[in-house]
Amino acid sequence: MNRKSVTFTILVVLVLLVAIFGFVFRDTAPEYIQGEAEAVEVRISGKVPGRIERFMCNEGDRVKAGDTVAILDSPEVLAKYSQAEAAEDAARALSEKADGSARAEQVMMAYQTWQKAQAAAEVAKKTFDRVERLYAQEVVPAQKRDEAEANYKAMAATAEAAKAQYEMARNGAQKEDRMAAEAQLKRAKGAVAEVEAYVQETFLVSPISGEVSERYPKVGELVGTGSPVMDVLDLSDMWVSFNVREDCLAGFRVGETFHAFIPALGNKEVELKVTYMKDMGTYAAWRATKTTGQYDMKTFRVKAKPLNPVEGLRPGMSVVKRLEKK
Repeated sequence: MNRKSVTFTILVVLVLLVAIFGFVFRDTAPEYIQGEAEAVEVRISGKVPGRIERFMCNEGDRVKAGDTVAILDSPEVLAKYSQAEAAEDAARALSEKADGSARAEQVMMAYQTWQKAQAAAEVAKKTFDRVERLYAQEVVPAQKRDEAEANYKAMAATAEAAKAQYEMARNGAQKEDRMAAEAQLKRAKGAVAEVEAYVQETFLVSPISGEVSERYPKVGELVGTGSPVMDVLDLSDMWVSFNVREDCLAGFRVGETFHAFIPALGNKEVELKVTYMKDMGTYAAWRATKTTGQYDMKTFRVKAKPLNPVEGLRPGMSVVKRLEKK
């Protein structure tokens, strides 16, 4: 056997060995699927526009639910509050005036007018009685009697009218006037309450307990209605999201648990429970089956929550699961 034949034989043997090695160990390399840790994130914004007057916390600070995190400067809201308070004071004064009786001077004046009219009516009554007797004795004509009677009736009516004026002054405003004044006061109070709510909105509070993850504007910048001011993370409510191809879903079932590890925490192992699974949608041109006999693979979004709190786990950290071999 010459040298070329030996060399060729050696090459064939090496190729065969590589092929055998690849065939035997082709499935030994592990496959992994990578997920990302996420947490509840709340954006804090206000209902009224204004400038950032002050921040009460910095990024990374811990806050509790109800803590004031920022204060807005809104002169327009404060001006409307002053207007609403002035309108309320005016409505209250009108209501008090309607609820109370007339001034003492007005009541006294009405009383004196009534007494004067009553005295005049008594004089007219006596005059009519005298003329009536004289008429009966045929001393005075009928015209004089009629004039005396008419004068008496006029004075009596005047006295009744003066008495009514006195009673009205003593009793105060009418029921309808009092109701209208009361309704006006309630309306003014409602306007004040509305503006007070807007004033409270200049103090931005955190709706949850958590950690300030990001601040958007700077002090002095103008923010509009609904503009986000900062984000707060609730690190007590975390989960891991995986994007899993459907041929790899064998290890993911809602309600079941699996193990994974976190590279950022020294490959710390955690146990997760699948809580949510949904397909991530398809394009309009998606086809159910390919012409080559293969089929398209859809991707599912899988959420899993740690069974126990994981110290040091932060949103954005990778969580890796080793896929089971079929």
